[in-house]
Amino acid sequence: MTDIPHSREQDRDQGQDHDHGKQRLPSDPALRVMALESLLVQKGLVDPQALDALVEAYEHRIGPHNGAKVVARAWKDPAYKARLLTDATAAIAEMGFGGLQGEHMVAVENTPAVHNLVVCTLCSCYPYPVLGLPPVWYKSAGYRSRAVIDPRGVLREFGLELPAEMQVRVWDSTAELRYLVVPQPPPGTEHMSEEQLASLVTRDAMIGVALVRSPATGELP
Repeated sequence: MTDIPHSREQDRDQGQDHDHGKQRLPSDPALRVMALESLLVQKGLVDPQALDALVEAYEHRIGPHNGAKVVARAWKDPAYKARLLTDATAAIAEMGFGGLQGEHMVAVENTPAVHNLVVCTLCSCYPYPVLGLPPVWYKSAGYRSRAVIDPRGVLREFGLELPAEMQVRVWDSTAELRYLVVPQPPPGTEHMSEEQLASLVTRDAMIGVALVRSPATGELP
């Protein structure tokens, strides 16, 4: 990252370009979002209360923390994992998660012999109730096409090099069916609580582009 002289950095933060004497949009994405929100509200295009409710939902009720809780329960409870792999929609609903974009779910389990990867080749179908909003790369044309053609190459670009003997299965999400990857638990976590385990599980691991690392050693499954 290139260093910015202090005086120019101050100018940038204040949103004022002294070279031209014109106001410009702040470079910080959060400030730009706030500016856009204010403009839309001012023009009557957005209801601020509806917007607040949407933000609250994705911050507290919808998101990858939900999926992480599902995975942690599956790691700790073999009976729950069996239900999850048999009927993911019902098993996820047991934990209070479900709804729009998550009506029909399938859980696929990573094992020492099989690694699962999820993509949506047609658009960006994604299980919002358990994973929240999709990352930008998930919706990109490059990921959508190459995940099917060259999944190992895509995983390698995410920093994940799998053994040659491990099978990679690619699952194509649709508007009717969405997938959740149940990653392998990392070593040294056998005595951790569900809450502790859930804190280890990432969104990327539940899509299949990452593994869950041991909190003590960083070791992979």
